[in-house]
Amino acid sequence: MAMRGGAVVTFEDFFPVMVERLGARGFMEELSKGFRLLMDKEKGVITLESLKRNAGLLGLSGMSDDDVRSMLREGDLDGDGTLDEKEFCVLMFRLSPGLMKGSKEMLEEAIDS
Repeated sequence: MAMRGGAVVTFEDFFPVMVERLGARGFMEELSKGFRLLMDKEKGVITLESLKRNAGLLGLSGMSDDDVRSMLREGDLDGDGTLDEKEFCVLMFRLSPGLMKGSKEMLEEAIDS
């Protein structure tokens, strides 16, 4: 649950259902598609500008610059101020309690297939 514009927004974790339906490899392909939708096409990474520009695709068009920066910082593992595809996927896993529980098994399935 989060606050947005004074209203309470409930986050529902659909990722485990997606994994169940698509399989591990299919789910990872969907995450990659999501990354490509949000990334800066010239730089090949998600930047502050590309995330702000494409936030509407996620239903987050009203986010402040500080909120967008905070999202980037949360997933930026190498400190370069952007998210590469690996950082984006790791962030998506971290934001999904259901995926965190079964992440080892899912990784093994993706590697084996």
